[in-house]
Amino acid sequence: MEQDDRKLFVLDTNVLLHEPLAIYSFKEHDVVVPMTVLEELDQIKDRKRDVSRDARVAIRALEDILGGDTTPEEIINGVPLPLREGHTDASGTLSIFPDHQIDFTIGALPGDNNDNSIINTALHLQQQYHPRTVILVTKDINMRLKAKGAGMLLVEDYRTDQLIDDIRFLAKGFHEFDGNFWEHLQKVSTERQGRHTVHEVPLKDLGDDIFYTNQYLLDQESDFCGRVIGRSESTLSVLDLGRERLLNMEAWGVRPKNVYQGMALQALLDPSIDMVILTGPAGCGKTLLAMAAALELVVERNQYDKVIVTRNTPEIAESIGFLPGTEEEKMAPWLAAITDTLEVLHKHDVNPTGSMNYIMDKANIQFKSINFMRGRSIQNAVVILDECQNLTASQIKTMITRMGEGTKLICSGNLAQIDSNYLTAVTSGLTYIVERFKHFEGSANIYLNGVVRSRLAEFAEEQL
Repeated sequence: MEQDDRKLFVLDTNVLLHEPLAIYSFKEHDVVVPMTVLEELDQIKDRKRDVSRDARVAIRALEDILGGDTTPEEIINGVPLPLREGHTDASGTLSIFPDHQIDFTIGALPGDNNDNSIINTALHLQQQYHPRTVILVTKDINMRLKAKGAGMLLVEDYRTDQLIDDIRFLAKGFHEFDGNFWEHLQKVSTERQGRHTVHEVPLKDLGDDIFYTNQYLLDQESDFCGRVIGRSESTLSVLDLGRERLLNMEAWGVRPKNVYQGMALQALLDPSIDMVILTGPAGCGKTLLAMAAALELVVERNQYDKVIVTRNTPEIAESIGFLPGTEEEKMAPWLAAITDTLEVLHKHDVNPTGSMNYIMDKANIQFKSINFMRGRSIQNAVVILDECQNLTASQIKTMITRMGEGTKLICSGNLAQIDSNYLTAVTSGLTYIVERFKHFEGSANIYLNGVVRSRLAEFAEEQL
């Protein structure tokens, strides 16, 4: 490839914190890391925060390429990226730009902060390498605006790891047909499998939509509701559930208030599904259904030995040490949603407090911090991972890989309530697992459509 055809990508610090190996994501094009970015990584790497780990990984990745016998001149001019497993298409170069040595004058922003220094570097390279394409890559929206305003022609977000471009395209876990489901079909083969009825439905009759395992199917006019349990090149195997039967399901005294909750409860109580992902707006019943199903499976059905409840603490899985008490007592304030749910489930008991204490002991409910999950192997338990929208993909991977034999994982979250400074709806770990696991036969995902908490909550969700 001619030199002028190869693009030059200038990386911001937040790109390397978001994806420490981002330098391998630009194929045959060249990557420049300003010296200011190294200084920011150095300041971050020793903090007692989760993001510090990503900074250290990024620094090690840079050292692997630029360390050893590399001369200062080669580092500035560019060192070819080595072959790396999973990144075999990365054939460009990596260089460090000594922006501290340059006296920026033309179109430069005031150099009193790091963002401005990085933008000035990109502007300098844009002028130096003209007409070659120079692109500043940053996840900071305001920095993108500043760079554009300062004269940077091309500024981009880092999207290489995004599975979807818009949260509206996130899989909801169900497909709703217009009219009557049966009217879409020319021919259906039906058979009984024990207590269950399974339909073999021709894919050509269902249109161009892509269907996947454990996706729920329903329509607007009939009582039909089913779940995809298999597919071939020409047919879809659909387990007939029935809307009425779903609405009459019960777990720990809780019945679904709509068909979406019914689908969620069916997945939660199905022993063949190892992971259930519940998404939806505030007040749609995610935590209530998860807790009710967990108590039903542990106490009533004796299918599991205990319930483990965990979530990240607000500042991206930060230390919980400043709170008094044991690990369980420290986690209690963060898991108030769970204790609120337990109170709702037992509010009609003669002694609600006594019932709650009895059930927490009977179901062996444990509150755990996500900080101490690495290295564990959790067996025969129902694990509720709440507020997943604030976890990164690597944090959720850490949790999922802790699950041992006979364990059911319930992940819940609302992508409209992300508290992390480093995540958006399309980069959240919750979005990752919804998309990555939708074809996995051991998982189900349900978007709980509709707020059932109260009419006040419903109005607020719709109007605010």
